[in-house]
Amino acid sequence: MSIKLRLTLMNFLEFAVWGAYLTSMGNYLGSVGLGPKIGLFYAMQGIVSIFMPAILGIVADRWIPAQRLLGICHLLAAGFLGAAGYYGMITGADVQFSTLFTLYSLSVAFYMPTIALSNSTAYGILVNNGYDTIKAFPPIRTIGTVGFICAMLFVNFAGIQDGSFSFNFANEKGFPSFQNSYSQFFVSAVLGVILFLYSFTLPNVPVNKSNEKKSISDALGLKAFALFKDRKMAIFFIFSMFLGVSLQITNGYANPFITSFKSIPEYAETWGANNANALISLSQVSETLCILLIPFFLKRFGIKKVMLLAMFAWFLRFALFGVGNPGTGVWMFILSMIVYGIAFDFFNVSGSLFVDKETDKSIRSSAQGVFMMMTNGFGATIGMLAAGEVVNHFVFSQTDPVAQLEGWTISWYIFAGYALVVAVLFALIFKYKHNPNEVKVSH
Repeated sequence: MSIKLRLTLMNFLEFAVWGAYLTSMGNYLGSVGLGPKIGLFYAMQGIVSIFMPAILGIVADRWIPAQRLLGICHLLAAGFLGAAGYYGMITGADVQFSTLFTLYSLSVAFYMPTIALSNSTAYGILVNNGYDTIKAFPPIRTIGTVGFICAMLFVNFAGIQDGSFSFNFANEKGFPSFQNSYSQFFVSAVLGVILFLYSFTLPNVPVNKSNEKKSISDALGLKAFALFKDRKMAIFFIFSMFLGVSLQITNGYANPFITSFKSIPEYAETWGANNANALISLSQVSETLCILLIPFFLKRFGIKKVMLLAMFAWFLRFALFGVGNPGTGVWMFILSMIVYGIAFDFFNVSGSLFVDKETDKSIRSSAQGVFMMMTNGFGATIGMLAAGEVVNHFVFSQTDPVAQLEGWTISWYIFAGYALVVAVLFALIFKYKHNPNEVKVSH
C-alpha cells in the first residue's frame, strides 16, 4: 500500500471517530434528560483544546513518536468513550450528569490533540518520503471529512441516533432498554481502537533529538501574543474569537432541533425529521467542496471580503434554521447545510492562510497556535456556554412541544443576529488593503 493511501486511511479513521457522535450526541443527551447540559458537553471540547494539544505536542517533539502518541491517545479516548456508552447502556434514562460528563471529558481530552497529531504524523511521513506536503496533504485531509460523513450516515441509517437500533446484547443481559442511542459511543470507540492498532503500522516519525529545548511558553504559543501589539493583527484575532463563538453551535443543537419536529404531528413522518444526521451530513459535503473555492476567492477578493462572506454565511446558516422546517420548508434546511461550507472553510482555512502570510516565519507556528486557541479554544467555549444559556431559557424550560419549537426559532434568530452584528462590526473596524499580486495560494 502506498504511503499516501496509508495516510488517507489514517485520516478517514481520525475523523470517522469524531463523526460517529459529534452531531448526534446532542440528541442522545436530550433523550436522557440532559438537554440543558448540551452546551457544557460541547464547550468541553473547546476547553481541552486550549491546553491539551500543546502539552501532548511537547511529548511528541521530545519523547514519543507522533504516530505512536496518536495511537495511544486514541486508545485512551476510546476507552473513556466506550465506558460512557456502557454507562448509558446500564442506566437507561437514569443517567447521572456528573458520571457521564466526567467520562466524556476524559475522552475528548485525549481525542482533541489527535487532530494536530494526525497532521504532524502525515507531514512527517510525507516529508520523509520526499513528498511536497502542500500538494500531497490536502487530498489526504479531504478524505478525513469523507470519513466523518460516512460515520454520520452509518449512525443515522443504522437507527442509532434515534434509539431505534436494537442492541440485543443489552436486552439479553437485562439492561434498561429505554433507548439505544448511546450506541454511537460504542461505534466511535471501536473506530478509535482500530486507529490505535493501525497507527502502529505506520512509518516512524522521529522525535526531535536537538539539544534545543522548547519551553512550555513556546509550545503554548505565548510569544506570538506579541502580535497583539499590531493593531491589524489584534483586531483580526479578536474577531476570530468572536466568529469562533459560532463554530460548535449547530454541531450541538442542529440534531435535537430537527429531531424535535417529530413531536409535531404535521412533521412526524417527514424524512428530514427522522433522518437529522443524514440531513446535517450535507454540511460536511459542502465543506469538502467549498475548500476548493478558497484559492480563487482569496486571490480575487482578499481576506477581508472572504472573512465577511464567512460571517454572512453564518448569519444565513442560523437564520435558515429559524425559518425552515423538515416538511415544505426542508429546502431552507438544505440551503443552510450548503452555506455551512462557506461559513466554516472561508473562516478557518482563509484565516489560517492570512496568519501565515502576515507573521514572521520565526513565530509562524506559534501564531497558528494563537489563531486556533482564539477560535476553537476560547471562541468555541464561550459560544457553547452562551448558546446553552439561550437554548435552556427558550427551549428546555418549556414542556409543550409547540412552545419548544417556538423557542428553537427564537434561539436561531438570536444566533443569526449575533453573526450579523459581528459581520457589520468587522466590516467597519478591520482595515485591510488587498493586493491580488501578493497573494500566493497553492492549488
